[in-house]
Amino acid sequence: MGSNPLIDPMAFENERWSESRRQGVVEMPQYYIARYETTVAQYRAFVEATHYMADPQSLAQPDDYPVTFVSWTDAVAYTRWLDGQLRTLPQLPAELKGFMEDGGHVTLPNEAEWEKAAKGEEGRIYPWGNRFLPGSANVNSGELRAVGSTQCPDCAYGLSDMSGNVWEWTRSPYQSYPFDTSLDRVSLSDDALWVMRGGSFNDETNNARAAVRGGADPAARRPFIGFRVVLSRD
Repeated sequence: MGSNPLIDPMAFENERWSESRRQGVVEMPQYYIARYETTVAQYRAFVEATHYMADPQSLAQPDDYPVTFVSWTDAVAYTRWLDGQLRTLPQLPAELKGFMEDGGHVTLPNEAEWEKAAKGEEGRIYPWGNRFLPGSANVNSGELRAVGSTQCPDCAYGLSDMSGNVWEWTRSPYQSYPFDTSLDRVSLSDDALWVMRGGSFNDETNNARAAVRGGADPAARRPFIGFRVVLSRD
């Protein structure tokens, strides 16, 4: 986790693990992460089922686009609703059903879960490798695209849009490394920024790197911030 500028010259200082180390290793339990960013259609189902007071702009894009204009608290509310939906879903695969019965729940990824999914087992700079490949991410385009429409056959774990399209909320408060999951359990009443990952369609290629860390106020609703979900025991 983190970046070594000897390997990645574009590394930012907030990607440094500690004063003595550039990168660190985090041991994590098994988890599952969504292949795609949460879509407008998925978010609309939540809003209609719960009468949640969503920003009307969050439902303005086509159904297969990533939902945007969602705050951190909006995203958390969606994950809690989805958790309940999946627990009573007859079609839920047995493997996921067993995982949820054994303590797994739907939530936002923490920083380590997100970065592991983006970097793969090789610790890649980008989800597809160590060099930027034009066309592999929706960055510096000025426009949002449907989820999965940017093809990246070499991306880790077959995940889509881990770089670009929209920044993705995590459940981690923004703070200096080293990463510690015990510090993720911050009260919603605390004055904290929350980490977002992955860069967006408005960003340059350096923000499409897997280790890039952004932060935003939990109430922020922006046209370039969305989220994806995980099943996690943490």
